[in-house]
Amino acid sequence: MRLFYDIIGDKRDGRELSADDITRFLTGYLRDELTDYQMSALLMAVCIRGLTPAELSVWADTMLRSGQVLSFPDDGRPVVDKHSTGGVGDKISIPLAPLLAALGFRVPMISGRGLGHTGGTLDKLESIPGFRVGLDLDSFKRQIQELGVSMIGQTAEIAPLDRRLYALRDVTGTVESVPLIASSIMSKKLAEGIEGLLLDVKTGDGAFMREMRDAKRLARTMKAIGARAGRKMAVLITDMSEPLGRAAGHAHEIAESIAVLRGEEVPQVTALTVRQAAELLVAFGRSKSRAAGEQEARRRLFDGTALALFRRLVERQGGDPRVIDDPSLLPQAPQVHELTAVRDGHLSRVGARAVGKALVALGGGRVRKEDAIDAAVGMTFPKKVGEPVVKGEPVIRIHYRDRARLDAALELLTGAIEIALRPVLPPELVAGRL
Repeated sequence: MRLFYDIIGDKRDGRELSADDITRFLTGYLRDELTDYQMSALLMAVCIRGLTPAELSVWADTMLRSGQVLSFPDDGRPVVDKHSTGGVGDKISIPLAPLLAALGFRVPMISGRGLGHTGGTLDKLESIPGFRVGLDLDSFKRQIQELGVSMIGQTAEIAPLDRRLYALRDVTGTVESVPLIASSIMSKKLAEGIEGLLLDVKTGDGAFMREMRDAKRLARTMKAIGARAGRKMAVLITDMSEPLGRAAGHAHEIAESIAVLRGEEVPQVTALTVRQAAELLVAFGRSKSRAAGEQEARRRLFDGTALALFRRLVERQGGDPRVIDDPSLLPQAPQVHELTAVRDGHLSRVGARAVGKALVALGGGRVRKEDAIDAAVGMTFPKKVGEPVVKGEPVIRIHYRDRARLDAALELLTGAIEIALRPVLPPELVAGRL
C-alpha cells in the first residue's frame, strides 16, 4: 500500500495520481487519519501542478460523496440550480430562484456568504427581518416539493469534505487554484440532487477571474465536471467591470430584486435574470429557442407569478413579507453622501472592485469571518456606464451610518469614476457562452 507522503511527492513532481490515491487521501483526511499539514502539502502541489481531467473527476466525486446527496421524486418538474462566481451588486439568484419555480422547475438553492469584496446571497436574504437560511434538510426538501424553491446555507450533511478543505485553502494560499475552485463549487451543487445547472462565470474588474482566459478556463472545468456527472449544463460568462444594476449592499439589493420580480426593467439585472431562466428552459426542452424562453420568463415576471412565489418563500422561511409591498421596511442607513460628476460627458467607468471594497469599509462586508454585517449600508447608482452626465449630477450615492467608515470608503473610491468627453458603449452583459 502506498504511503500518504508518496502520494504528495508524486503530485509535487507532476505525476498523475490514481483514483485510489485520491480517494484514500481525501477520505483519510476526512476521517482524521491525516493532519492538516499533510493535506496542505497536497493542496499546494495541486495548486502548482493542477489536476488532469481523470484526477479532477475522482477528486470532485469524492468530495460530493463525502456527505449526503439529495434526491427528489420524479414529478415532471426538473430540479435545477444556478451558481455565480461572485461579483458586486450580483443579486441575480434572488429573483431567479422564484422565477424558475414559476416556470415549472424545482430549485434547491444552497448558497454562500460574502467573500472578500463580493457579496453573498445568504447575507442579502438575511437583511429581510426574520428570514432564516438555516433550515434542516428535511424542511428544505419538503419546502421544495410544496413550493418549488428554498434558499438556505450549506448544512453539515452537504459535502463536509469541502467545508474542511475550504477552511484550509483559505489560510494556505491555495484558494485561486482552478481545479480546487471547480471541485468545491460543483461538489456542493451536485449534492443538491440537481438535474441541471446554470453557471454564471464573471469576468472583469470586480470578478475573481478578471481575465477572460481565466474565466473561460474555470467555466470549462466546471462544465466538464457537471457533464461527466450526467447533468445538463448551461454556462454564461458575464461582465463584472461595473456593479450590476443600480444598487449594491444587502438591503438595497433585496429592494432591487423585488423590483425585478414586480416586472420592472432594472438595467442589467432584469435582462440577466431573464436570460438565465431562458437558458435552462432551452436546456430542458421547455422552450424551442432562447427568444421564446425569454418571452415566457418575462411573462412570469409581468403577471406576478414569480413575485407571489417569492412572497411565499419569505413567509415559509420566517421573513416579514410586508417588505415585498413596502421595501422601506428593510434596514436603511441614516445618512447619504453623493459623489458627483466633475464635468459634462459620458460615464465611462465605475470600478466594481473599488465599489466592493468600499462596501466592506462601510460595514457591508466582512474582513474576518466573524464580523457582523450592516445590511443597511450600500451604494446606489443613478448613472450607468455609457449614460450622459452633467457636471454636479450624482453618479454614486453612498448610504452610510458612520463618518469614519464613510471616509475610508471614499478613499477606496478614489479614481473609481471616469467620465469621457465622447459617447461610450456600455460593456456587453453576456461576454460569452459555453
